[in-house]
Amino acid sequence: MEEKEKGSKGGSEERWKGAIANLTEMTSNLDSLQKLLLKKAVFVDDETFSKASLTSEQARTIKVLEQRVETLERELDAAISAAARARAEKRQAEAAQKAAELRAQEITRELENTTKVFELHMEELRAKQEEISKRDSDIKLLEAIIQTLGGKESRSTSG
Repeated sequence: MEEKEKGSKGGSEERWKGAIANLTEMTSNLDSLQKLLLKKAVFVDDETFSKASLTSEQARTIKVLEQRVETLERELDAAISAAARARAEKRQAEAAQKAAELRAQEITRELENTTKVFELHMEELRAKQEEISKRDSDIKLLEAIIQTLGGKESRSTSG
């Protein structure tokens, strides 16, 4: 796309340069004619004077148009530069967004892994709690047996 822009700009630029060169040459010719007329101060007929006046007016118009072309060329160059900057900023923003998305995915994976580890620890804690509860029940049963056996011994020794 940029090559296409450069190609069309190059062709357009060459046409403008050619037009400006032609206008510059015409201006020079008009200046020479004006100097010649001033030096010679010759009377000319109305038709020649009209043509010279028209040519002079055209020279002034050409000068204004040349300035306008130069202004437009500068504006075009500025617009092209701004577009290039905007494209570069867009690429940077897209790269930053992609990096942020990758970071978010990485954090999500870390959270999922942490959750899995937490679940495993919870399962282990539940198993330990069940084991402790079972042993606690066994201890209470053994205490009850000991008390029962201990109570029979004291009755049999006292009776």
